[in-house]
Amino acid sequence: MKSKEKYIPPYKVSEEAVNLIAEISAAVERFDIEISGVKGVRLRKTNRIKTIHGSTAIEGNTLTEDQVTAVLAGKKVVAPQREIDEVLCAAAAYEAIESIDPYKVKDLLKAHKLMMGGLVETAGAFRTGEVSVIDGAGNVIHRAPPAAQVPKLMKDLFKWLNESGAHPLVKSCVFHYEFEFIHPFQDGNGRTGRYWQTAILGKWRSAFYAAPIENIVWENQSGYYLAIRRSTLLGNSEPFIDFMLERILQAIKGKGEELKNVGVNVGVNVGVKLSARERDLLELLRLDGTLTAARIAETYSISTRQAERLLTGLKKKGFLVRKGSDKAGHWEVVS
Repeated sequence: MKSKEKYIPPYKVSEEAVNLIAEISAAVERFDIEISGVKGVRLRKTNRIKTIHGSTAIEGNTLTEDQVTAVLAGKKVVAPQREIDEVLCAAAAYEAIESIDPYKVKDLLKAHKLMMGGLVETAGAFRTGEVSVIDGAGNVIHRAPPAAQVPKLMKDLFKWLNESGAHPLVKSCVFHYEFEFIHPFQDGNGRTGRYWQTAILGKWRSAFYAAPIENIVWENQSGYYLAIRRSTLLGNSEPFIDFMLERILQAIKGKGEELKNVGVNVGVNVGVKLSARERDLLELLRLDGTLTAARIAETYSISTRQAERLLTGLKKKGFLVRKGSDKAGHWEVVS
């Protein structure tokens, strides 16, 4: 009888990731000392507020960090009730995070119910309908697998998580990306996926429970969605691993270092103004210059004609050059 092939998510660990893992492993020792003792209590509380604010803000919640602080203190805040409820749900989920076993599917459902209870009717259950991944600008960047496949996909992903000998930092990033790719819930996938990465890291080193990773991701939100898109385009999570490891390092070092994405300032330093979509498209074309207008249109859920206009605009501004024929050629980004 033929044995079943073991599922392994497609990923690569770059040289940059190896260096980041070493740096994080050293930095977490210092961070652990910072959050220990009486002085660390205030830091842990502050970081938890930052985490909850970042978690909800990424999903469009407009409450400020001060308002989130007030809500958690039981004070009256003038804001939409749903946004207040989102903060309270996130707080309940993070309050329970140390009791969550990130290696069990049932605990994932439990966490989702805490995170989304009262916000969606299907909290704590896998989706039965189809969904797409939307970025901060409202663009469709990924259409999730059919709902019928979700239970099997999640079972395979958790089996890999339990059996893989990869470094916990790598496993947490790969799981996070694959989770977002599958998009197992009708709503709340983003905040639950980020929460689960923290849960995995916390089981490895408890200091990560106090690291404001969500807040750092929120500050680099466009880079977060770009890393997801790059990984999807490549067919493996290497770009996402690099991105998240940088954010994790920032979170435990307490430094708001700038995102290291190549070309993020394209157009700024030379006085040419580019839209967020134009900058994003340049990043995609750096990654794969063979992208066609049709493929770009599919990526952004726009018409082929709109994609062609984007390309023409970037050519006129001097950022793109076409090498070779329309059929066999490729795009080259001019730095």
